[in-house]
Amino acid sequence: MSNKILVVDDEREIADLIEIYLKNENFTVITCYTGQDAIECINTTDFDLAILDIMLPDLNGFTLCQRIRKSHTYPVIMLTAKDEESDKITGLTLGADDYITKPFRPLEMVARVKAQLRRYKKYNPAHIEDTANEVIAHSGLIMNITTHECFLNEKALVLTPTEFSILRILLEHKGKAVSAEELFRQIWQDEYYSKRNNTITVHIRHLREKLNDTVDNPKYIKTIWGVGYKIEK
Repeated sequence: MSNKILVVDDEREIADLIEIYLKNENFTVITCYTGQDAIECINTTDFDLAILDIMLPDLNGFTLCQRIRKSHTYPVIMLTAKDEESDKITGLTLGADDYITKPFRPLEMVARVKAQLRRYKKYNPAHIEDTANEVIAHSGLIMNITTHECFLNEKALVLTPTEFSILRILLEHKGKAVSAEELFRQIWQDEYYSKRNNTITVHIRHLREKLNDTVDNPKYIKTIWGVGYKIEK
């Protein structure tokens, strides 16, 4: 069964171009040109990934991202027409996993979609066949890799696929500093550029909020200035 992707963009030429390239890769694509149409699709269709334009005539992409995150964990890629950090940070904070700035290269867009889907299928229990549970435990934090569940002091944590991946990598490297560059490469399987450092920073900040962690007195994620992040043994 092919992966089903939601594409939302009011610029029909761009939406149709994305659809053509994704269909050429054998993806099933549902395209919406308004936020309201997208809401209906989100409520009635099971997707594997969504590509959301920020600027829409009725609802914006941020609202759609919030709506998705209320009940779905599949990856969300935001499209932004301008290279503004504020838009990117807002999208990532609301639960987006990646962003693409217009104008973009279609082949790069396809590569990012594939990278997100690989990660989602690897860690999403719906795509995992019969394997033994793999559990990582640390100071009241329990992470089940197989079922993609995470608990803090027996309370469930709702993590996006990217947040789950970052926390998993840090837990698997307890006691060792992991650079933002290495996190980026492992998660996106893409070359790291310094301008993308905010991507990891925002996800780390969001993780800390969910873990009730602080920068000054961290219990879980410690910043190693000039190096990266680590979780103490």
